[in-house]
Amino acid sequence: MYRIVMKIDGMMCGMCEAHINDVIRKNVKDAKKVVSSHTKKESSFLCDEIPDLNGLKQAIKQTGYEAEDIRVETYEKKGLFR
Repeated sequence: MYRIVMKIDGMMCGMCEAHINDVIRKNVKDAKKVVSSHTKKESSFLCDEIPDLNGLKQAIKQTGYEAEDIRVETYEKKGLFR
């Protein structure tokens, strides 16, 4: 599993966060735990496979925001029965 963290320029409020979350969910079919923060200027989500990052960047740009930096981290699922 992977955690994708993106720096997003242009988010100003909670509605902007919702727009980014919608774009992520629409373009990454297996996106889970999608979270955006306009104060941190950051969005993150979990997925099973690394998505098309260039395509995601373009989709975000089409909504009026700019994905400046994208980090891919491996994520180990934490659970009760690990």
